[in-house]
Amino acid sequence: MKFLIPKVVLAAVLAGLSAFLLKGDVWTFWTWWLLAFLMGMVAMPVTGKLFSGFDDKGWIFSKVFAIAVTGLLTWFLVSVKLLPFTATACIGVSIACGICCMVLFHSQVKKGYDCFPMGHGNLIYWEEILFFLFFLLWTYLAGFRPQAYGTEKFMDYGFMEAMMRSTKLPAQDLWYSEGTINYYYGGQYFAVFLTKLSGSRPEITYNLMRTFVAAFAFCLPFSLVYQMLKDRLQGDLKGKKKIIPSLGGILAGLCVSIAGNMHYVIYSKIIPWMDKLQGKEPDGYWFPDATRYIGYNPDVPDKTIHEFPCYSFVLGDLHAHVVNVMFVLFLTGLLYSWMRNIRMKEAVIEKPGLKQFWKRQLLMPHILLAAVFIGMFRFTNFWDFIIYFVVTGGVVLFTNIIQFQGKTKKILAVTAAQAVEVLAVSYIVVLPFTLQFDSMFQGVGIAQFHSRIYQLLILWGLPVFLTVLLFVCILWEKLRHREKKGLYSLMKSISVPDLFAIITGLCAIGLVLIPEFVYVRDIYENGNARANTMFKLTYQAFMLFGVTIAYGILRILAKAKQKVFKILSAAGLVLVCWTFGYFGNSVNAWFGNVLDPSGYKGQNAAAFLETDFPEDASAIRWLKANIEGSPVVLEANGDSYTGFERVSAMTGLPTVLGWYVHEWLWRNDTADLNVKSKDIESIYTSSDEEYVRNLIKQYDISYIFVGSKEREKYESRLNETLLQKIGTKVFQSDTSATYILKIQ
Repeated sequence: MKFLIPKVVLAAVLAGLSAFLLKGDVWTFWTWWLLAFLMGMVAMPVTGKLFSGFDDKGWIFSKVFAIAVTGLLTWFLVSVKLLPFTATACIGVSIACGICCMVLFHSQVKKGYDCFPMGHGNLIYWEEILFFLFFLLWTYLAGFRPQAYGTEKFMDYGFMEAMMRSTKLPAQDLWYSEGTINYYYGGQYFAVFLTKLSGSRPEITYNLMRTFVAAFAFCLPFSLVYQMLKDRLQGDLKGKKKIIPSLGGILAGLCVSIAGNMHYVIYSKIIPWMDKLQGKEPDGYWFPDATRYIGYNPDVPDKTIHEFPCYSFVLGDLHAHVVNVMFVLFLTGLLYSWMRNIRMKEAVIEKPGLKQFWKRQLLMPHILLAAVFIGMFRFTNFWDFIIYFVVTGGVVLFTNIIQFQGKTKKILAVTAAQAVEVLAVSYIVVLPFTLQFDSMFQGVGIAQFHSRIYQLLILWGLPVFLTVLLFVCILWEKLRHREKKGLYSLMKSISVPDLFAIITGLCAIGLVLIPEFVYVRDIYENGNARANTMFKLTYQAFMLFGVTIAYGILRILAKAKQKVFKILSAAGLVLVCWTFGYFGNSVNAWFGNVLDPSGYKGQNAAAFLETDFPEDASAIRWLKANIEGSPVVLEANGDSYTGFERVSAMTGLPTVLGWYVHEWLWRNDTADLNVKSKDIESIYTSSDEEYVRNLIKQYDISYIFVGSKEREKYESRLNETLLQKIGTKVFQSDTSATYILKIQ
């Protein structure tokens, strides 16, 4: 009881703190936290088996598993037209999945298996506290800049609004009314799924989804690296060393979720310090520079992107790769659990028949579930489909080498069969998406430009050094007193967590190197050829490095016998911790003085309309409140990353043509876009009534929006007399000249 009271008090304090900081938004915040808690707990009969070797039995992973499975199943049933995409369908599928878990739980109880981590309640308590704390932290920060406006937020939020309106998937493209969304909309879909499941509003959940993911970006690596260190140190965890797994878990969570790269350390700290010593006035540091370095400083015709989670969480875009962070981290943990389980069973001696052997190899729950997640990545973030198919292949290959005692033919046969199985399952899982999706893939090109060595070292030198240091330390320990030779004997002598860290480290290094040789061709090839390839590959490299180096640093400090390894690891730890300063720098630059709660603006992503589009705000809100379904609302089209398309983005109502470059990327057809752009101009400016009426009929336009952007673009050419003759005013702003016409 004396230990229970402080825990209850801490939980109560955090609940009170959240109410104080988030004000009226706290109810939706609590709803989402409670929803994740309940969904994860109900799913424990499954994750408890999948992560049976973990002390927490996959407690944190269970939340992501439940969201992924219920969300994916709902999407599949809606996509094949068996269910409408409604809140009732989302709730019904979730309840059905919950009932299946309860049946499984009943079966487990009868067999005497406990799927809950009853002996590790303290660990579960602290994991839940950490999840709540980081969810609260990021949600509070988001409230200082909640607007879904700027960068690509219009697209992200618009996708959510379009899907909220639609009972079918994919939803109608809000920026191309004649087609459906032809992009990887899975990330925004899961945000909408949770919004409908919780009965929330997208204005609030746009921000909650990204802060929700940010909390998982800390807690999932925490759980994984905690378990890796616990497995590696086992008998050494006595006295003060008992805290090592927890420290390693915390370090992993920080490395993945709030760390920057060494660009921040060098350009924000070291170079300004040197300038001051020389009497120079140092330049200010702008946090996006850490993601736009190669090609920008110095300025050369090879602009690249190398973002990482902390930057994404601060910036606030709800892109596919951001939402997918929690899913790829789940898959990483799942692969470690599978590898661990296989090694634990290697002492079992039996000779199954051929049929039984292949049945066992091809019906492994971990591999099948990994295949489902990899397939899901095809519509959440396609790059992750390729990346994690390779990562999974690496784990499977290394595990099979040990499992089959170095027998080459059996290793290759089983690995190839499992690879085919993963591909087959992954394709079937998202077949409704691929059948309706026109790929933007234009082939692979040979890199004509290469990064400067010193730039690669600044961005990736530290994690690569620490990863190689871990490799050398492990090999040094194993090769010094090695009696048997051969790859199998070497790999068998390496512990599971060490071997898994080697795999993740090698994959991360490979992801950094690939853009130096090849890139995927797209519409940005002129001057930005490597940008998208480097962006998507190194984003995943950053997270894999975070797991690898956090494990490696604590593992070396706790286990290595050579002092040089410990000294180098300790030095690396100092530099890694220095990169955490990026979080404070970026938060201060983007959100302002977050230490003053009075600056909190709330979570409403659409509240900016009153300040940024005051002439149009009331008309946009009228459309959202009064128009059901997805009728076409015409508005002036404009360039990407501008204030144009504020109507479609904020309401989800489709317009004839939206952001030009984005539709160019999604449709790969500029001729059609140019025609639509001219037709829109003709509708707003032409004096030929019959011609305008024919265009309106051609595009099935139901409403015409006349507001600030239309007047800005067409100026005196705007033919309001003709427009008002064609349509009837259904809304007129009380404070501006903005109005909405309904076509007769």
